[in-house]
Amino acid sequence: MEGLVIKKNANLFSVEEFSTGQVFLRHASGKTEESGVYVGDKVQFDESITKVEKRKNVLIRPPLANLDKLFIVISPIPKPDLLLVDKLIVYCFVKGIEPILVVNKTDKASETFVKNIKNIYNKVAEVILTSAKEGNAQALSEKIEGVCAFAGQSAVGKSSLVNCLFSQNLAKVGSLSSKIDRGKQTTRMVQLFKIGKGYIADTAGFSMLSLSFVTDLEPRELSSYYPDFLKARANCKYRSCLHEGGDCGVIKAVKEKKINEERYQNYLKILQELKERKKY
Repeated sequence: MEGLVIKKNANLFSVEEFSTGQVFLRHASGKTEESGVYVGDKVQFDESITKVEKRKNVLIRPPLANLDKLFIVISPIPKPDLLLVDKLIVYCFVKGIEPILVVNKTDKASETFVKNIKNIYNKVAEVILTSAKEGNAQALSEKIEGVCAFAGQSAVGKSSLVNCLFSQNLAKVGSLSSKIDRGKQTTRMVQLFKIGKGYIADTAGFSMLSLSFVTDLEPRELSSYYPDFLKARANCKYRSCLHEGGDCGVIKAVKEKKINEERYQNYLKILQELKERKKY
């Protein structure tokens, strides 16, 4: 049989069989046990898990495989941490994940706030608007497909959005939303919850993100994960330009307000973090 690993509990895995949706409890065996099995893995199994299919990505923290979409949630209150947002977007592009920026609490957001966020990110990721308080999560619900996860600061309303998405199944809401915002959560446990055409991963590991996940990323590669820099990069004098100074197309574009100043400053902070890790 073939299925999706939706939960791991010690060395026991819950596998949802593709054709029937039935869940089986299985241990890994042989080579699969040695190489490891992650929640999100597509596997072959009989009395045990016999094969793990090729992964599109694998995340160590949180431990999750084949993540398709990451919903990065911000709100007007608390003030958005756009450095975290930019790190998460880089993370997505490195890992082959689609980033979607979710502006929650639109009942409290001014038109200026929403317009500013869209102006910064409209060339980078899709921006959707929600209000968990008003039960308005339809735009988010329509984007649930494949394996999805939430990320963002505390108190932006991630658990409230999950409540909206699971409004037809309150038992699952309690299981998931009680965990998704907890500040001291361990990231060792991951579980997938079925919703619509996809799954939501119960993990808050992304909220504690550092750049340790991109240890193989060279500083010179960073700007290639900035689609809003792409056109300007072609005007840099040197192909190896890090966009810190000199005859640089990106800096010129920032001065001409073709690239958002705050996003550029956050790029420099991430670049510096990478350089320190690489001991440049």
